[in-house]
Amino acid sequence: MYMHGTRALAALGLALAAATLAAAEKTEYPTRPIRLVVPFAPGGSVDISSRIIAVPLSQFLGQQVVVDNRVGGGGSVGATLVAKGPTDGYTLLAGSSGSVTANPALYSNLPYDSMRDFAPISMVNVTPMAVIAHPNAGVSSLKDLVALAQKQPGKITMASAGTGSSNHLAIELFQMMSGAKVLHVPYKGSGAALTELVGGQVQTMIDQIASSIGYIRDGRLRILGVTSMTRSTVLPNVPTLDEQGLKGYEAASFTGILAPAGTPQPIVDRLYAAVVKAATLPAVTDRFKDLAADPKTTTPAQFGTFIKNDIAKWRKVAQGANIRLD
Repeated sequence: MYMHGTRALAALGLALAAATLAAAEKTEYPTRPIRLVVPFAPGGSVDISSRIIAVPLSQFLGQQVVVDNRVGGGGSVGATLVAKGPTDGYTLLAGSSGSVTANPALYSNLPYDSMRDFAPISMVNVTPMAVIAHPNAGVSSLKDLVALAQKQPGKITMASAGTGSSNHLAIELFQMMSGAKVLHVPYKGSGAALTELVGGQVQTMIDQIASSIGYIRDGRLRILGVTSMTRSTVLPNVPTLDEQGLKGYEAASFTGILAPAGTPQPIVDRLYAAVVKAATLPAVTDRFKDLAADPKTTTPAQFGTFIKNDIAKWRKVAQGANIRLD
């Protein structure tokens, strides 16, 4: 009887010890500030989105989340820093289409592998682009644009932020899926391209809604469609390209949080819960909408699948259009 009681007490002691350890593991991370690496300059959509979410994320994690801009290589400098960094959950990446899914399609010698070197946590938002035209371009709808660009290949000019930019890839995808042939005009940055479009020096462009929405609303530019699979929350009356016959067309920029591959699952789970909680706060989603970004969260598995498919899509586009940046 005594031995039985001793075993019971020992078993109870082990159970309590295990419960205490589990509780300690849950509260152990994080114990110091977390660095959120933004691989682009301050002021862009990825940077602003990161700063918006960093505030509630700090509250939910109980430690300050500090945004750290590491610029260079089209996002590859910051992405590499995280990919090769410690797997303790204290260095995270504000990943985006450019750094995570487009770069693998454009560079043959990236120092990181987006599928192998990161543990996806969750998306936080998606920023669709729009097909826009100068009012004097002679096209009033997407159907007009496609018909004219099929009938007279190269007559319609379409601007981008530069060779290999996200809107250049979107243009090439548009041509591949529609059979239209436009004359691509690369500029040094989206701002310069948009200025030339408003001035009538070029006829059309595919660009982020956030950049062009003011010109669309005041009538200086005409919008022909949005490039996401669902309509934009800020332009709900504008149909998608998918709705207008280009089935499956999608060219939207995402922002999401990733950790280095090998980060322990309990830390990934803790981050996932906090990111989703922060990203779905009404105050946060309202701020995202001010950027013309549609709030969107995913599970880590869903995010990983999206990254895999997006890389495959842009590789196909880059190969088809013979776009290389190295």
